[in-house]
Amino acid sequence: MNLKENAFLLLKWILICVLVGVFSGSASAFFLTTLEWVTQIREHHLWIVSLLPIGGFIIGLTYYYLGKDAAKGNNLLLEEYENPQKTIPLRMAPLVLFGTLITHLFGGSAGREGTAVQMGGAIADQFTGIFKLDNSERKTIIILGISAGFASIFGTPLAGALFALEVLYFSKINFRSVFLSFLVAYIAYFTVEYWQVKHTHYQISVVPQITFKLFICVILVSILFGLASMLFSKTTHFWGNLFSKTIHYPPLRPFVGGVILAFTFYFIGTTKYMGLGIPTIVDAFSTPNASYVFLLKILFTGFTLGAGFKGGEVTPLFFVGATLGSALSLVVPLPIALLAGMGFVAVFSGATHTPIACTIMGIELFGIESGVFIGISCVVAYFASGSVGIYHSQIVKGAKYKLYQRFKSHNLEDF
Repeated sequence: MNLKENAFLLLKWILICVLVGVFSGSASAFFLTTLEWVTQIREHHLWIVSLLPIGGFIIGLTYYYLGKDAAKGNNLLLEEYENPQKTIPLRMAPLVLFGTLITHLFGGSAGREGTAVQMGGAIADQFTGIFKLDNSERKTIIILGISAGFASIFGTPLAGALFALEVLYFSKINFRSVFLSFLVAYIAYFTVEYWQVKHTHYQISVVPQITFKLFICVILVSILFGLASMLFSKTTHFWGNLFSKTIHYPPLRPFVGGVILAFTFYFIGTTKYMGLGIPTIVDAFSTPNASYVFLLKILFTGFTLGAGFKGGEVTPLFFVGATLGSALSLVVPLPIALLAGMGFVAVFSGATHTPIACTIMGIELFGIESGVFIGISCVVAYFASGSVGIYHSQIVKGAKYKLYQRFKSHNLEDF
């Protein structure tokens, strides 16, 4: 390939990055704005939670008759990356946007990352046909969509770029994809900034010097974070399998789930476990939580998503980690904000098998001063969380995969 062809190829991919970044970033900005709007409507008109079954039935009908492959959500992106078959349908973007807004409007416990990533992936893959990309190049375009969606929804471009690479099995990624993933992440991030949409800010003001005693404490609490990741993933899969087996007509699953959720929220008398739970996450950095709070969020989110409501898992994972870390501050000699921040990213690390991206995300959100604690926590939680994650179709490779394979090859038969 001569210099002219190389220059043309570079310009083509820069143009693709600009298009994907701007469109995905704008979609995320619109989503964040409308998500805040529906959340405020729910908070000021709590009676609307009684309509959660109706909202669930609408989502179920929409996906059953219009969704087709789009109903697979993030797993479709992972499957198409691993084994490219056909272009991700553009309808995935408006469907998941609509479904997520309905879920949050009526009080379902869900996140937002899945929505942004799916919108980014669907938007990005439309350029496969426009630019006549082959299967190898199509893998790159899927990385760009995931990177743009994640970076723009959380305001963490470095973590977004690394998350897209790591969640798709880092060792198989080529260097072109690495460069382009970072480029599109920053374009999407600055697009949201251009639209003047703000992200939530967190702060860890006190970071102690690490000592051997504190190091042991970090290891122990990080194991708990990893176990919380495992519980979250298994709970979500459990409810999804249960609804699939017991209710054969898919639109009825979120309807029945909505009835149960609406009654439960009414009787517990709190909005804490509805929606994203951002206020609770913020409070966790300064006020210790009860030990059961993170467990209830796991239960409600797993039930909501398993029933067929839409949204993401990541912000609920932040909630679980931050509130668990906050509760542990009562018995662990570490600052509450540091423990909440460690849990915030470590539980996410374990559930998605992405310790590198989560470490960088922690540094982006909380500052480099807490980097050592964040890094140790993410890696330990990654190993402690087992081989099950929130994404069915994720190919789990890397250090943890090799460790478990070695463990299986030396099982009980050797004893």
